[in-house]
Amino acid sequence: MQPALAARLRGIVGEAGWLPAQAVAERSAGILRSDFLEAAALVRPATTAEVAAVLHACQAARQPVVIQGGLTGLVHGADAKPHEIILSLERMQAVEQIDPAERKATVQAGAKLQAFQEAVEERGLMFPLDLGARGSATIGGAIATNAGGNRVVRYGMMREMVLGLEAVLADGTVVASMSGLMKNNTGYDLKQLFVGSEGTLGVVTRAVLRLRERPGSQEVALLAADELSGLIELLRRMDRALGGQLSAFEVMWRDHFDLVTSPPAPSPSPLPRGRRYYVLVEAHGASPEEDSGRFVAALEQAQAAGLLREAVIARSQGERNALWAIRDDVGQLRRLAPILAFDVSLPIAAVEGYVRTVREGLARRWPGAHCSVFGHLGDGNLHLVFAPGSGDPDTRRAVEEAVYAPLRELRGAVSAEHGIGLEKKPYLGVSRTPEEIALMRLLKRTLDPRGILNPGKVVDAA
Repeated sequence: MQPALAARLRGIVGEAGWLPAQAVAERSAGILRSDFLEAAALVRPATTAEVAAVLHACQAARQPVVIQGGLTGLVHGADAKPHEIILSLERMQAVEQIDPAERKATVQAGAKLQAFQEAVEERGLMFPLDLGARGSATIGGAIATNAGGNRVVRYGMMREMVLGLEAVLADGTVVASMSGLMKNNTGYDLKQLFVGSEGTLGVVTRAVLRLRERPGSQEVALLAADELSGLIELLRRMDRALGGQLSAFEVMWRDHFDLVTSPPAPSPSPLPRGRRYYVLVEAHGASPEEDSGRFVAALEQAQAAGLLREAVIARSQGERNALWAIRDDVGQLRRLAPILAFDVSLPIAAVEGYVRTVREGLARRWPGAHCSVFGHLGDGNLHLVFAPGSGDPDTRRAVEEAVYAPLRELRGAVSAEHGIGLEKKPYLGVSRTPEEIALMRLLKRTLDPRGILNPGKVVDAA
């Protein structure tokens, strides 16, 4: 980085907002990673105006900028090179306003998801996006990657929760679509350009987010079953029987369930082992007594129809938390290191055949290697974690081919919620047509003509 640019950036963000290369190297590169960051410097603006000034200076100097949130992503979308600088919004964490009447909130992009959830809950409301990494993930990162999480089946992806957005373009221009109206059909919906763009088109700095009334009841159960076709029917039946209250339908294949419920994992299995599938079902409602009765009746009917084998129903908040802790304990996957993690999406009806095809393909080359499968079956999103015993490039490519190739004919997605980053960029064509990719490149060239924002991520401008 040019000394003159370094001095200018330090002048913009001040000493509290500047970390030199040596200090950057002391920071972890993210969850499930053992390496550390590298960059020429890290800048931490405290206001949108400072973000704009930083980007204006960097574009003039053709300085590449990598935008980082909570570093909970798994596709190397926030990786920086030694000659690049990192822009972090960790000093912009304010929840500026919570409006119970309008059921919306204005929040800065650096705010942690969990802190925002808790601030909203204090006002009797709920922000329904929920991730296992809620304590580290940021609002801006969730917007930039269009995060999904555990409750998409009822509340949708992050895209559905963004009512307004402020973003800074590569040249420092601030684009503010912050009206926060539920209905605003006045031309192009510009805020949606930045949702899921992974920081390649602009830097999200603030957002107006849609809130929901805090549920008066939360019903949670863990089920065991032997047939995936039965679970798909169970999903339909539960949704219908609960009258739209179904908020989560999380499936764990046996290999994964055994991993997260055996020592040293802290959660014991509350159900007999040996079933092929374990499902966490959640419903949000308004009346604890009535909703509990409806929930139990729906499960009893499903069991009578042969759609599940056993079930355990939480009777207290502590028990609800304990059941969710099993699903959230993805940290147990570190026991399998080195691991290769995947996040794919496909039609629900194709899930069983797809998993069988992938498992058989992997087993032919790596017999006996552990393969964890779990995910949000309600929205067709699966997570596959494979432990081939090596993480070298040749092994990675072979595993990726086994996971991604079957998706092409299923019209599936190589990324359901984690984004493309660097890791999935070679496989973007599995899920997108040449015409779509060409349009993505046109947008990139238009909004970032010098290619300084998250260079090399998602698509190349050329």
